[in-house]
Amino acid sequence: MNVPEVIPIRHDPDHYTRTIGRCDGGQFFAWVVAAFPEGWSGDDWQPQKRWYAVLHRFDEAGRHLDSRIRSTGTTADGEERAVAAARLLLEEWLDALPGRHYRDIAVAPFEVRFEGALFGLVPEVEEDEEDGVWMEFHPGGLGFCAPWDGCYDT
Repeated sequence: MNVPEVIPIRHDPDHYTRTIGRCDGGQFFAWVVAAFPEGWSGDDWQPQKRWYAVLHRFDEAGRHLDSRIRSTGTTADGEERAVAAARLLLEEWLDALPGRHYRDIAVAPFEVRFEGALFGLVPEVEEDEEDGVWMEFHPGGLGFCAPWDGCYDT
């Protein structure tokens, strides 16, 4: 199965991709998401589940330019407070994007590590599946696959 060089992602104003689009000089993918550090395991998960405001920026061709990522707390600190703080921060960042318009985007795979967690659009392979190649947005688990029409699965 051929994976495109840039992955189309549809803007969905009522779901996970409500804060993606274009701005002067490129494209962006922004959201509030929780992540665990890679390799973490154990029963005491609340202090490990961190909430983040995330803003990835891309050039017009979909190449990753930079990522702004900031933790606003853990579930143990109070999930509602952490999520609310991340939403406020993200709103600030989005308001500062010149020429911002929410709409479909198309971006190339990329990876960023922050506070021990993986952020990015990463290829995934399932060896036992017929069409076992897809792209997944980390953290958060938005999966994109053939027919590469911008729709995602969670």
